[in-house]
Amino acid sequence: MAPGGAADGARPPLMLPLRDNVPTRSFPVMTVALIAANVLVWLWELTGSPWESDVVSYGFYPCTVSGPCLSEAGDPLSFPIAAFTSMFMHAGWEHIVGNMLFLWIFGNNVEDALGRLRFAGFYLLGGLAATALQTAVTLGYGDPAGASIPNIGASGAVSAVLGAYIVLLPRASVLTWVFFVIREIRAFWFLGIWFGLQLFLGSQSLVQPAAGGGVAFFAHVGGFAFGMLAVRAFTIRRPLQPEY
Repeated sequence: MAPGGAADGARPPLMLPLRDNVPTRSFPVMTVALIAANVLVWLWELTGSPWESDVVSYGFYPCTVSGPCLSEAGDPLSFPIAAFTSMFMHAGWEHIVGNMLFLWIFGNNVEDALGRLRFAGFYLLGGLAATALQTAVTLGYGDPAGASIPNIGASGAVSAVLGAYIVLLPRASVLTWVFFVIREIRAFWFLGIWFGLQLFLGSQSLVQPAAGGGVAFFAHVGGFAFGMLAVRAFTIRRPLQPEY
């Protein structure tokens, strides 16, 4: 958990993807542009004012949807502006490197199927869907103090990309670092296990909030569900098939 903020993916993953075996028709311009935008915002966070103050200023506060916001929240940006600004902010090097690694490996093939502009819209809508579910859970099961903590991170939008990938390319292979072993795992199992873990950890955080470690698991769940349900509406062509 970032000081003063709830990161949506700061916990080190148990499974780390290294590459997949699916080629693309062209260079993934939009995927790279989104990675560049996230990196530039992170570098901006590290310069000038302390990055914690940037989180406080530009993070998304669930309490802005249904107050009250406690005084610790200061003067937060209104919804939905903060829902967009928070989507490009991160709480540490592990947070941004992990998110961008997942986006690079799985985003290029989803972009290939959706096209550049549709992929950008899909990514942003996925992030909003993720924020919506996390906000609903926070307001429904939390308290004003929890709703007055800023949420940041690209994990919700990236999770939408993962949800799209499991629908489009379930039989792809993902070279994975898992428990100090490197092996290939079918995308269906890799992403299915990842999603199941988010559901489990999210349910545990409802019972014992401290167990969540400041990770917004339901943002992952909401993004992933959006990706699975919406990807067909955005797809303009089938992605290329796995090389083996």
